Amino acid sequence: MGNRAVISTEDKQIGVYLHWNGGRDSVEAFLTYCKLKGYRPPEEDNYGWARLCQIIGNFFGGTNSLGIDKFEKLDYDNWDNGTYIIKNWAIVDRQYLHDDECEFEEQQEYDLKDMLIGINESQPEKEQLPFEIIEEYLNNKEL
Repeated sequence: MGNRAVISTEDKQIGVYLHWNGGRDSVEAFLTYCKLKGYRPPEEDNYGWARLCQIIGNFFGGTNSLGIDKFEKLDYDNWDNGTYIIKNWAIVDRQYLHDDECEFEEQQEYDLKDMLIGINESQPEKEQLPFEIIEEYLNNKEL
């Protein structure tokens, strides 16, 4: 049993499948990290998808917990966390939750600071953000 989710954009052409860490707290941390890195968002071009998958893949350490495909081929209706619709590295909508059929409770297990630090430490050393950038974001919540 996983903690599944799909991340897509409003056009639902491409999606990223997460078998683990599909709770909102983890997904928001992955997206925030990409924003802090200054990556172009997926709705602008395919480099956004590539960078998001790179960040998540590095975090998982090369396991089979990550997939990317055409949206309709993914497990977007997954009974765990549904699908996050993103724009400019932020969640703008959530779809395919089965909260009317089961008691869905939003995951709030991971602290954003701890997740950002963990994501950062899992990246190759030369790609890591200076800790000051993470601290500045957390103190100002702006970028």
